[in-house]
Amino acid sequence: MSDKQDYYELLSVERTASGQEIRKAYKKLALKYHPDRNKGSAEAEAQFKLVTEAYTVLSDDDKRARYDRFGHAGLEGGAADFGGDIFSHFQDLFSDFFGGGGGFGGGRRRGPARGRDLRVEQALTLEDAVLGCKKEIELRTPVQCDDCTGTGALDGSSMKTCEVCGGRGQVSTARGFIMFTQNCSACGGGGQIVEEACETCDGAGWVEKRRKVNVTFPPGIDGGHRLRVTGQGLPGPNGGPAGNLYVDVELERHERFEREGTDLITRHTISFPEATLGTKIDIPLIDGGIHQVKVQPGTQPGTVLTAKGRGVPNVNGPGSGALHVIIQVAVPSKVSRRAKKLLRDLEDELEVSAAE
Repeated sequence: MSDKQDYYELLSVERTASGQEIRKAYKKLALKYHPDRNKGSAEAEAQFKLVTEAYTVLSDDDKRARYDRFGHAGLEGGAADFGGDIFSHFQDLFSDFFGGGGGFGGGRRRGPARGRDLRVEQALTLEDAVLGCKKEIELRTPVQCDDCTGTGALDGSSMKTCEVCGGRGQVSTARGFIMFTQNCSACGGGGQIVEEACETCDGAGWVEKRRKVNVTFPPGIDGGHRLRVTGQGLPGPNGGPAGNLYVDVELERHERFEREGTDLITRHTISFPEATLGTKIDIPLIDGGIHQVKVQPGTQPGTVLTAKGRGVPNVNGPGSGALHVIIQVAVPSKVSRRAKKLLRDLEDELEVSAAE
């Protein structure tokens, strides 16, 4: 009778567990006992190998059926051979767990690498940000060479298999028990190298040119927001897809309005008689319209009058913010003698009124 521990017990799953449950249990234990997380622990390393062995059997329908019927004896004769680099059996599994690419080794070749992203800054006026606009942004960046269509090869010349990666487009390096895989730096992930370089781009696959990109800024966009324009970044090596263009928005100061989120704030000065007696004032809006605000009699300096829905559109959904009008009262710096007498008479009258 085998001294080996039961595979189901190793993974802490029932014998009726589904493939997904087994996979989930193994992922949890593999992360727990991974050698990189347990530096120098022979016990963790041994446990990691055991749970990996258990997963290899229970994730294979044929091996699992034999194991369920005959136990460990049913796997003798090489059915559960784990010799050599144990991790070579789980490259696809680790690729799924950790995102492939530059993670655990053995990921499938994915073709030429994507080009790098670009980032630019674009200043907008408050009007442009509130109402939305389209801007033509000029870039001086590498673009795909037309003569070689981005391959870097002279027209009519052939490509040869990359000797570094053997045409796979990826190279693997070992770190402990794990094989890390990344795009081959020699061929850029394409698996092939130019034999005779294109004269226009000197084999680079791109040339530097000025180009213009039309970018749409939606109504309500604010300073600090970032827009992504897909496929307008740098071209990928060996004809790979282009990266993205990211546009960071800056908001210019406005002479009449301040912005706080979806709210607009403005200040309007009225005279002392208007503040005392009340009045109606016209507030010019960002879109060129006029909004009339009623000032109640006795309005004090610093009073805020709010008009809902007259602010900035919500860039993420329906509705708009509010317009806040801060009332300021003008105080004359110079007055005539007659005005001074009238003000004193008014002061006396106000004191009498207050006493009544």
